[in-house]
Amino acid sequence: MKSIKAIADRETHEQFSDKMRYIFIELPLFTKEEDECETDFERWIYVLKNMETLQRLPFKARKAVFEKLEQIVDIAGMSKEDRLKYDESIKVYRDQLAVMEYGRLQGEARGEARGEARGRANVARSMKADGMPVETIARYTGLTPEEIEQL
Repeated sequence: MKSIKAIADRETHEQFSDKMRYIFIELPLFTKEEDECETDFERWIYVLKNMETLQRLPFKARKAVFEKLEQIVDIAGMSKEDRLKYDESIKVYRDQLAVMEYGRLQGEARGEARGEARGRANVARSMKADGMPVETIARYTGLTPEEIEQL
């Protein structure tokens, strides 16, 4: 019969959770080569086992996650000086994105305001053409009597 070990407090021996478990993998026992890895799990184990000696990250073409892992490895392998430069360039890039997004939102807001103003002016023109009183047009469109007279 198989025994299952639970994670428990050292002193009280109280079990933390019956829903959590750990699986220990002994990397030296994993002997598959790159071309023998068939599942994503095997690919991950291969990458973890061989991380220090890999010249290139395998499986990149198969999954975007391995491409992302390669980027992380490249960044983690930088010298302290290069990492500081990289972090600063990322900060500048993100700041530029934020400024561009703010400008876009401001442009949208101005465009909406202009569109609303044009819409109110068009409604006011139609109401004026139908002979409605200026006070009524002003009440429904939010335009001033002077703005209505100029239409």
